[in-house]
Amino acid sequence: MTIISMQHLSTPLMLPIMISALLFSAPACSNQTAVNTHEDLTDYKEGQASASESLASTEKPAFITKKIATFDEPWAITALPTINNEPPKLLVTQKTGELFIVDTATGAKTTISGIPKVAYGGQGGLGDIVLAPDFATSNHVYMSYVEAGNGTDNNKFGAKVIKATLIGLDIATPRLQDLTPIWEQIPKVKGQGHYSHRLLFSPDGKYLYISSGERQEKTPAQDMSVNLGKIIRLNLDGSVPADNPFVDNSNDIAAQFWSIGHRNVLGMAFDEKGRLWAHEMGPRGGDEFNLIEKGHNYGWPIVSNGRNYTGTDIPDHETRPEFTPPKISWTPVISPSSISIYNAGKYNDFPAWQGNALISGLSSKALIVVDFDENSHATERYRYDMGERIRSVLNVDGQVWVLEDGDNSGLLQLIPQ
Repeated sequence: MTIISMQHLSTPLMLPIMISALLFSAPACSNQTAVNTHEDLTDYKEGQASASESLASTEKPAFITKKIATFDEPWAITALPTINNEPPKLLVTQKTGELFIVDTATGAKTTISGIPKVAYGGQGGLGDIVLAPDFATSNHVYMSYVEAGNGTDNNKFGAKVIKATLIGLDIATPRLQDLTPIWEQIPKVKGQGHYSHRLLFSPDGKYLYISSGERQEKTPAQDMSVNLGKIIRLNLDGSVPADNPFVDNSNDIAAQFWSIGHRNVLGMAFDEKGRLWAHEMGPRGGDEFNLIEKGHNYGWPIVSNGRNYTGTDIPDHETRPEFTPPKISWTPVISPSSISIYNAGKYNDFPAWQGNALISGLSSKALIVVDFDENSHATERYRYDMGERIRSVLNVDGQVWVLEDGDNSGLLQLIPQ
């Protein structure tokens, strides 16, 4: 096994990056109370053997990591427009309800006020943030978060998406104002898992895609009367595009859907050819990397390449050809948490990754690099052992930034070697 060394610049600790690293199967929703069984160990050994063949490469780029700042339960990261060739400034959300501007040159963090009240707990809280396509002139951002219900929805929760104006970027007290509702999960349900609530704009800037998890309820993913377990496509004002695949359905909720049959989609990205890719957490095994196509049904919970947490089997995708199978399926799981497509810009720190998907892993504590071909096939190309759970990854002009997961977690820049 070839091993490439990596270290934090701020510490002498050396972290191995193993070319064929695979970890014990942990539940894809990262339930840390779960215990591996002998069957899991068998899966691990079989997966390790096959992955060793497919991942081995003598050309794997190496890097070290530089810690820029520290956060408690960070969730999402996005970049502000670069000004005068200065180092990028990043927006970072914390699940507990905080939003920061981070100066990557100094590590200084500036708090942004005006954040709506979030329902923090479990997998819920403040979620994603993306800049509107016209941010340069409007200063609009879109955010997702979890809100608590009231009245008949007391003790129930759901994700919500808003648009807001970010002002004061040039002063010490930036804030959000003019908060406007765009979308929400219907219905709110008990429990605090599988919200998904990732946000993505189409390459032409006309549409907003929202991942909506099935809230650990399984059946909503196939229920056309609720918007759980779906990928949503909307106009930027929250209205429904006329060419959505289920517009002619008998209910207005279904008109929102772009694709159905999803479990917990925590990463979406368009590649260089305009194809939409998404990964989602499987149950016990069977994490998925999917090419998302208009109107397709991805089968959850009827089919999965994983098993139920009880150990009972779920029919594989190949048993039901009417459901779209994943391009990659991971067992043991990687617990994918975000995705960013690598494209060189002002910098080109990792030319070997050009056009590849960078996927952050939680239980796998890994950065996974996935390649695509002309025929929409996808292949895991490299895997880097990061030593910590990785919550988010972002390419900015050919530089790469990652967020660790949990308390006292680092914002790290990957420095090529």
